[in-house]
Amino acid sequence: MKIVKHSGDIVEFEPEKLRKSLLKSGANTSIVDTILHKIENEIYDGISTKHIYKRAFALLKKEANAHAARYNLRAALQLLGPDGFFFEKYIARLFASEKYETKTNIILQGRCVSHEIDVLIMKNNSIAMVECKFHSSREAASDVKVSLYVFSRFNDLKEKGHDIFSRNNRISNCWIATNNRFTSDAIDFSKCSGMNLLSWDYPKANSLKTKNDIDCLYPVTCLTTLSISEKNKLLILDIILAKELVNNSEPLEKISLSPLRIKNVLKEVRELCKCD
Repeated sequence: MKIVKHSGDIVEFEPEKLRKSLLKSGANTSIVDTILHKIENEIYDGISTKHIYKRAFALLKKEANAHAARYNLRAALQLLGPDGFFFEKYIARLFASEKYETKTNIILQGRCVSHEIDVLIMKNNSIAMVECKFHSSREAASDVKVSLYVFSRFNDLKEKGHDIFSRNNRISNCWIATNNRFTSDAIDFSKCSGMNLLSWDYPKANSLKTKNDIDCLYPVTCLTTLSISEKNKLLILDIILAKELVNNSEPLEKISLSPLRIKNVLKEVRELCKCD
């Protein structure tokens, strides 16, 4: 059976690949087998992966909102746009969960010119800058030109002292974070230059799609019991992670949800935020 990917490429349908993504949602084997059987009976030559995803998401949502929320992660990251401001905050939250001190949107003077830095992080007195590259299109990738540009900014900044977390701090490292992926050239350059990359699927063992499961770092945009408008209102209130709503109904009250809606949202949040 041939299916059409987001990129327009035509590939063979791989049931096992779909099974793995469904299991990652937290659904048990019995539920996954039932969903997979239904989808296999419905698909046809030329069906899009987007259509398959929507059908799988709808079937998961019938079983449990939290399963659908986990399955919805990549689409949820794209809802942190369109300009990427909330994606920058999300990246800062990820580093904060790993015991980094963080600051966002800071302007620093380099040796040659000034630079606006998306995120600055510090741990063990080592300071790094993080450039966030947000893509609204799922198929867009950050290429080597992005890496070269960010690396040149880092080189301009590292030679000077800056008042960031304390006086006369030095930036000693550099990251690029994106919600999509990096090209192979970008990855090769980062390895050669000593830069750090973070994307949807890189590095393999510590990517965005794996970090979320370690400490329940799901963005609030994952939640299926909220409308897009309601999610945006929470982002404006600086509620970036779903776990920030655990035992905290005040932001939901501020966006005028009814008591019943609040109860349903908090139920989904508690189920979603049961992490190992």
